[in-house]
Amino acid sequence: MTIAQLVGDNLRVARKAKGLTQQQVATAMHKYQSDYSDYERGLIQLDYDKIIFLCRMLDITPNDLFAV
Repeated sequence: MTIAQLVGDNLRVARKAKGLTQQQVATAMHKYQSDYSDYERGLIQLDYDKIIFLCRMLDITPNDLFAV
């Protein structure tokens, strides 16, 4: 498993825990749902700004995203 896949899996868990859809998160990020889906599938690595944005939105820490 790559780091991008690990982050994607943790991102999916956090999003679902908040009761949000991929579309809702993508809209908040000004992205298409398909682009956001690529983050959760680990196909695209998140940059620093996106990590911070998503952590704030999902009430998690960067450590939560990178936790095994």
